[in-house]
Amino acid sequence: MGKARIPVVAIFDVGKTNKKLFLFDERYQIVFERSARFLETEDEDGDPCENLESLRLSVFDSLHEVFRRDEFDIKAINFTSYGASFVYLTDSGRPLTPLYNYLKVYPQDLQDDLHQRYGGVEQFSLDTASPALGSLNSGLQVYRIQQQKLEVFERVKYAVHLPQYLSFLVSGQMYSDMTSIGCHTALWDFQQKDYHQWVRDTGIDQKLAPIVKGDEVFSAAFPGSTYKVGVGLHDSSSALIPYLLNFHEPFILISTGTWCISLNPFNEEGLTKEQLEKDCLFYMTYAGTPVKASRLFAGYVHETQAKRIADHFQVTTARFKHVEIDWHIVNKLKAGKNIPSSLDAFETVDLHDFSDFSEAYHALMVYLVEAQVASTKLIFSQKRIQRIFVDGGFSKNSIYMNLLAQAFENIEIYAASMAQATAIGAALVIHAHWNSLPIPNNIIELRYYRA
Repeated sequence: MGKARIPVVAIFDVGKTNKKLFLFDERYQIVFERSARFLETEDEDGDPCENLESLRLSVFDSLHEVFRRDEFDIKAINFTSYGASFVYLTDSGRPLTPLYNYLKVYPQDLQDDLHQRYGGVEQFSLDTASPALGSLNSGLQVYRIQQQKLEVFERVKYAVHLPQYLSFLVSGQMYSDMTSIGCHTALWDFQQKDYHQWVRDTGIDQKLAPIVKGDEVFSAAFPGSTYKVGVGLHDSSSALIPYLLNFHEPFILISTGTWCISLNPFNEEGLTKEQLEKDCLFYMTYAGTPVKASRLFAGYVHETQAKRIADHFQVTTARFKHVEIDWHIVNKLKAGKNIPSSLDAFETVDLHDFSDFSEAYHALMVYLVEAQVASTKLIFSQKRIQRIFVDGGFSKNSIYMNLLAQAFENIEIYAASMAQATAIGAALVIHAHWNSLPIPNNIIELRYYRA
């Protein structure tokens, strides 16, 4: 008798740079991990884009590899990936075009024309909760194909977002999910809770696969297989799932990286013009309810300004990693000063004003947190927020966390850490279909910061 096989879920987590496959056991521990990177290729205009064929082969290769292993019993498979990317499929499921990059320059006249027909850019952006971001509004990518490549558009059976394409590879089913439709695609009318009128008027709705909820599963397309296949999720929405399942009192999650995104799943009040101008938008939860979000390019600013400080004081940026907060310095920096809340304010600060690198770095963090507080406050709502969770890079930064706790003194502030939150979200959302244990309540490690 061989030893019993471990029941697992397989999760593909497809980022821009890293493509990962994880197997989680029933306690959500990672029992297997594989990572790949592919060379980008080019679309017909010479713009860089993801290599769809490498991606497809990699999904099948890694699945073959884990199915060959006797120690695992794969019960289900799910997918999570970056949003704003469409795959155009024929009825036999073959991609018709490259996977266009969401940073591809969008024809201004095409965008302006569409906006003008539906009440102007401001109204259009408010209705769709999508700041005008060119190709990042992925619905406009479909519009571009229709307007500029009609012969391709006519052969499209369905246009699906990348997570749903990955799911289709294994299930053979073409569907759309709410988390992908809900992320600044310009497709969804958040007031009407349906596709925006322009999607119907242009007939693009005919090319969008039927919508299912994010916790939906299908059977696999391969004869004799018993595992279930999830519909796939947009990565920012997936990372929120562990929090939604664990905490039911109103909270905000600040997900920190290059972008620091504040997410409030307890705010359904419509976007205002001011919020839109300050880079607020709606995401969707897997169940299709809105999540109000604000974005701040803070990780990037932290990186460039920390480098400026390091160069000035002739130290390496590694010295900043372990700087603990020094309240004397903070109080001195803040004394009688009005710290501006604009993100670029620190760029013009003269580093000769500081006695050493530690003081300069404290000042950078004071400025950054000021901007973060302003960004996060944009998504506060009538419902009183009880907790703010911070995950990602800044959750490990003592100065950032302490200053945040000081700024939000009547809210509990926690640094949250969870290895692979995005992948775990995609596993949790289909928990009932593969896991015989209850959802564990210790997936997220919390560290409390007192004001």
